[in-house]
Amino acid sequence: MIERIPFGRTGHESSRVIFGAAALGAMRQEKADRVLETLLEAGVNHIDTAASYGDSELRVGAWMREHRDRFFLATKTGERTAEGARVGLERSLERLGVDRIDLIQLHNLVDERDWALAFGPGGAMEALSEARTAGKVRFLGVTGHGNAVAAMHRRSLERFPFDSVLLPCNYTLLSQPDYAADFEALLALCRERGVAVQTIKSLARRRWPELPQRRFSWYEAIEDPDALRRAVHYVLARPGLFLNTSSDARLLGATLAAARQAAELPSDAALAEDVARLAMEPLFVPGGPQGP
Repeated sequence: MIERIPFGRTGHESSRVIFGAAALGAMRQEKADRVLETLLEAGVNHIDTAASYGDSELRVGAWMREHRDRFFLATKTGERTAEGARVGLERSLERLGVDRIDLIQLHNLVDERDWALAFGPGGAMEALSEARTAGKVRFLGVTGHGNAVAAMHRRSLERFPFDSVLLPCNYTLLSQPDYAADFEALLALCRERGVAVQTIKSLARRRWPELPQRRFSWYEAIEDPDALRRAVHYVLARPGLFLNTSSDARLLGATLAAARQAAELPSDAALAEDVARLAMEPLFVPGGPQGP
């Protein structure tokens, strides 16, 4: 079974592997049901979706009718105004078929203008705080991509006591000194305040050199079994971190299998060899694209 640890100060013991339900966005319900059943077998008890993940909320909602009490359920909103966030939350509740969400997260809050709008008068934070008071959501979080995300999350935590953060974490990204320094500073702050830290892009190999006819993620993922196991252990060997699974559902089984093993931090030599052998590159570099 996948190890469970406290999800920050929420009081919930979450599996250290969190199911990233972006993988369900374009699936038919029958196939999504089969994917979700694997979570029960592995002991995964935390699902993370978003309003923008295609039909993901619908797929999760239909399956959750029989399993709601077994899962911590999280979704995200990309809205920046209070009115937009209110309408979006009601739609997410309807699509998920629930009257309360465990965690609602401000999705990809990194852009300076978006940040000011969300926290300003009439911003999304007003609506989400109201929803928590009304009992429609239990906890609030913030997510993001790009090189600036860790620094922006620290800024967000100084503005509001979020319960969780979510950001990229893998060997190639943390090989960049500035990103690594900001990441470690954020972890220290989260440990001090009891904020849960979710990680994404653990299996990222690189951006697609050429877009294939069929793809399951906006980036190319690691498929080599040994390199995949090392990538999973690179995250899970760090105490307290959660790993959100890839939007490529084909990798879910291998990810869960790796997570069942005792996680030991892979050596720099082994990780560097994977980088060279698989031509791995960081998804985000200063001055480059900061999103998909």
